[in-house]
Amino acid sequence: MGSGATEADSAGTGGTGAHRTGADGMASGGVRVGAELGPLEIPVTRTLIVAGAIASRDYQDVHHDAALAREKGSPDVFMNILTTNGLVGRYVTDRLGPHCVLRKVAIRLGAPNYPGDTMTLTGTVTGLDGDTAEIRVVGTNGIGHHVTGTVTVTLGSAA
Repeated sequence: MGSGATEADSAGTGGTGAHRTGADGMASGGVRVGAELGPLEIPVTRTLIVAGAIASRDYQDVHHDAALAREKGSPDVFMNILTTNGLVGRYVTDRLGPHCVLRKVAIRLGAPNYPGDTMTLTGTVTGLDGDTAEIRVVGTNGIGHHVTGTVTVTLGSAA
């Protein structure tokens, strides 16, 4: 099933006949302030770092050349912000279901993501206004907080 989908996702109803569920079993219609989204662990591989940089057209050497990254003071290549931004968006939409639409992603980077580490994304619903939700997202790795931010989404309903 891929991307953290649950068996209920593949049926399209999450067992309720009304809403699909995210990977943590939360139906998009059941989002409430204070609800925690299930964690997502992402292995940080050299391939992920380099592929993310190339896909986002970020050709800075610190994202693909370990020797040049070390010359510039980094112990290794590290993930770029656009890859992190995409992973944060994927995390929220995977958890809230396929009808969720990203409206705003505002993130700040902290500790770098280096190859061999794992980034764990977690989220909490901090605001709800009609069908618009605000999610506080934190991504941690072995060094500390890699990313913190807020994602605003429109919650769709299953057709």
